[in-house]
This record gives sequence, C-alpha cells and structure tokens, in this order.
Amino acid sequence: MDKVWIYDQLVPRLLADMTPLRVSPEYRRLWWGLGISNIGAQLTVVAVGLQIFALTGSTLAVGTLGLFALVPLVALGLYGGALVDRHDRRRISLIASGALWIITVLIALQAWFNLENVHLLYWLVAAQSAAYAVNNPARSAIIPRLLPADLMPAANALQTLTTNIALTGGPLVGAALVAAGGYQWAYTIDAIFFTAALWAVWRLPAIPPLHPADTDEAVAQAAVGTPAGAPQAPQRMSGFASVVDGLRYLATRPNLRASFVADLCAMVLSFPRVLWPAAGVIYLGGGDTTTGVLSAAFAVGGILATLFSGPLGLVHRQGRAVIYAVTAWSLSIAAFGLVLVGTGRGTPSGVLWAALAVACLTLLVAGGSDAVSSVFRQSILQTAAPDHMRGRLQGVFIVVVAGGPRLGDLWLGAQAHWFTEGWAAVAGGLTCLVAVWLLAWRTPRFWRYDARHPEP
Repeated sequence: MDKVWIYDQLVPRLLADMTPLRVSPEYRRLWWGLGISNIGAQLTVVAVGLQIFALTGSTLAVGTLGLFALVPLVALGLYGGALVDRHDRRRISLIASGALWIITVLIALQAWFNLENVHLLYWLVAAQSAAYAVNNPARSAIIPRLLPADLMPAANALQTLTTNIALTGGPLVGAALVAAGGYQWAYTIDAIFFTAALWAVWRLPAIPPLHPADTDEAVAQAAVGTPAGAPQAPQRMSGFASVVDGLRYLATRPNLRASFVADLCAMVLSFPRVLWPAAGVIYLGGGDTTTGVLSAAFAVGGILATLFSGPLGLVHRQGRAVIYAVTAWSLSIAAFGLVLVGTGRGTPSGVLWAALAVACLTLLVAGGSDAVSSVFRQSILQTAAPDHMRGRLQGVFIVVVAGGPRLGDLWLGAQAHWFTEGWAAVAGGLTCLVAVWLLAWRTPRFWRYDARHPEP
C-alpha cells in the first residue's frame, strides 16, 4: 500500500506540473513549437561556430561572432519590447518569426552554395539576433495572456525544461550532423524545425496590449485571447520615448528591479563558462571532451530541476525563493573552484575521474539552482508587471539574460588571469553570495514578495 501511495500521490506532485499544457491548447501548441525550434536553433549555433573556425582557423574570429550577436540583441531587445507594448503581440511575433525563418534559410543557402564568406555569416547572425530580440519579448508577453497567474511557475518550468534539453542535446546533434553531412544539413534541419514555432504562433488568437485602466473582467477575457472590441492600449509613445518610459517604470518598482539584479549578481560575478576549457586541459584532464562534459553537467542540472518542478507551484514567497536559489548557485560555484584549487594546475595526461565527478556534481547543482531562479524571476515579471509594460520589461529581461553571462565571461576571465581559474571561481561564488544577501537586506519588499498578492 505504501508503494502504491508513493507512485500515485507523491511522484506526480514531484514531477513537472503539466496543468498548463492541459488547460490551454494555445499554450500547448506554443510549448511544443518553441521546444522543437529551440533544438534546431542549437544546431545552427554549433554549426556557425564550426564553419567560421574552419574558414579562418581563428578562435578570435569565432569569439567575434558573439559580438555580432550581442550588439543587436541589446539594442533591439529594449526597442522590441516597446513594439510589443504598442501592437498586437501575435502579429509582432509572427513577423519576427517569419524574419527568423527567412534568415535561417539564407544561412543554409550560403552553405549549400559554398560561398565561404565569413563577413556574410557575421551579418546573417547579427540579423538573426535582431529578429530574436523582437520575437522573444513578444512570445514571453503572450504566455501570461494564455494562462492564469497561478500557473506561471509551472509554465516557466516547462519552458526552462525544453530550453535545457535543447542546450544539452542540440550541440551534440549539431556537431554530429556537421561531421556526417556538412554545415548545410544542420542549417536546413533548423529551418525545418522552426516551422513548428511559426505554426504555433499562427494558431494564436489576436493578443493586443491592454490599457492600464482596463477592468478585471477585460483582463480575464484576454486570458484566452482578446475578443473583437476589447480595449487596447493607446498609442501614446513610440521609439526611444517608450523605451525610456519602461526603464523609468522599472526604476520605481523594487520587486521587478530586484529580480533583475539577482540574476546579474549570479551571471556577472560568478558564471563559470569561461573557466571550463582550462578546467579540461590544465586541471581535470581530458581536454575538449571534459569541457563538453562540464557543460552538459550544468545543462542536466537544469533539466532535473525542471523535470521535478511540481512543488515550485506551491511556493508563494517567490522573492525569497530567488535569493535561496542564487545562494545555492553561489556556493556550488565556489565549490567548483575549490575542486580546481585542490587538483592544481598540473596539466594531467589523463582524466582525474574523482575530481571530474565532484566538479560535475557542483555544476549539476549550479544548473539546477539557475533553473529554479529563472522560473521564479520570470513568474514575478509575468504576474507583477502590468500588461501594458510587459513587452518593455521582457526586453530588459532578455538584455540581462543575454548580456550578463558575456560580462561574466570577461570578469571571471580577468580574475583567472590574476588569481588562476580555481580561485577565480571561489572568489566569484563568494562575491555573488555577499551581493545577493545585500540585495535581500536592501530590498525587504522583495524578500517578502508573495505571489498571491503580486506587487511590482
């Protein structure tokens, strides 16, 4: 009887809550479409990097690709959010998704025709990043209109699950496709997979932004698509003025502001990605293979955290949960650094299996903590922010999520140069720990934030 109770009662509560997929056909189609297209996107990410390295033989040229992707993402992330707050979100996402699909097809064509032009690849990736900067805020602002607020943690856990699956399997499949058939096949499959996202967005109802003074009844109606005649947000601002208005709003809302700062603490001060190559070559042995294992361990941590995310929907003190999750992240990164310090810079001839196992365990915890933090930060943004501001705030969100890790690469890379990689991770983790608890102390409203009564 006890075993029956465990399987019938306890296990379903621990596993990811599938309620959002059951109650909203629109969300279900969007979830499947984005999940499939995310896998394809990772194929292109890997293939583009490999193609540029094959054409140039330069790691710097591959790194420059990141700059071409980051600049339009930051520049248009904010402006794209402003567009989302002024126009029908389905239409904006559909246009941006169409642009992404066309650009992916062009990337595939340059490979099929063997153009071998690095600068063309740079500019295609920049255009792809610009379209993504508009598309992502639109998609994120759509989800709160498809589901009730109490299902946001479950929905975000499901989104994080598919993202981490793509990050785990996509690079492996992409590299295998390039090795077996060339870059063109990876790009072509990405274009085919992306049609799933296009189809899902096409099937959505019209989702115009809501006026700040809309009634609760109108908002409730809009949760399953806005019917004809529903009130829409007035076209008060455009362009730069709208972006500034969104940033001013964020500056006066401590809970939303703190959710962004918490992520910056983790990503800028202690994101360990830049340390993994040295860890594989100098500390743990195994070279590129070990680097891939460390990256996979981080992603698997996120998968496990979201796969067993059922209890997250019961957490109401979401600000406190973010602080605890970043705390776990900080300690796990510091522990990863201690593993490297313990092994020393010896450039081993073989893999140090015991040290690698412990290092993977620390990154597993880090990846899981990051996933939990992401679920709650996104939930706070989607429920506490008013509808007419969600697009712009989602634009800020993507700038933080995209820019933070790249600044973290620079910061930890500099510390590694000064203090070695192991001590850089230790210092980064402990600095993040201090910073996030200073944030909790300086923002008591965020510490007390209750999802049952969301306040921005």
